[in-house]
Amino acid sequence: MSTLADRLTIAIAQAGITKAELARRVGISAPSVNGWFSGKAKFLRGENLLAAARALQVDEGWLATGKGQPDRSTLVREPAGEHNVSSVLETETPPGYVRFDLFEGGAGMGAGMVNQDYPEVVQTIEVAEWEVRRKLGYLPQPGRIQIITGRGPSMRPKLEDGDIIWIDTTCDYFDGDDYYLINIGGETQIKMLQKRGDGLYVVSINPDFPTYRSDDGEVSILGKALIHAGLRRF
Repeated sequence: MSTLADRLTIAIAQAGITKAELARRVGISAPSVNGWFSGKAKFLRGENLLAAARALQVDEGWLATGKGQPDRSTLVREPAGEHNVSSVLETETPPGYVRFDLFEGGAGMGAGMVNQDYPEVVQTIEVAEWEVRRKLGYLPQPGRIQIITGRGPSMRPKLEDGDIIWIDTTCDYFDGDDYYLINIGGETQIKMLQKRGDGLYVVSINPDFPTYRSDDGEVSILGKALIHAGLRRF
């Protein structure tokens, strides 16, 4: 049986909206919707279920349980009398490729950014499975790794403004000194986190931006940064 994340991925592709727009229509925060897609949420219930189903134009029973069918009008089907095969989406990823979708909200690399709709450098990328295995060493489950656009100067020269960053959204905890997508005071940022003797430090690569020790509970980890790429001049 499909997972909630699977069904949401299908439904949002059919509806042609972003996760941020889904959050707006449901009336909840973008990070909450990202949690649905990350696989952490197993079920949708109550008003959120009804609002999400209405926004995505799918049957709420199918969205909640996977039983039955979604709205069939947006699926590509074989003509009557043809072979009985499974339906596929017009936006289905080609065989042999892995699709990485947008993590909603820009990632500040300076003062930070509040999660909202930003013009993104890339909305979706599809990468050959062999290249994903070469870079990551494994093939991730759908929705696990998402992409964001880094903004600001504080992580230069490691990351430049406009770089595309792959985020493992299942890593919502400190997993050793490394680069993370974090939220501080409602602002989303890419930073290095370091554990020192007196606490957790938020580190920028650019020396113009000072390192500081975070208060307990101040930093919320949204994911671990894995790979970055940019469109840069020669």
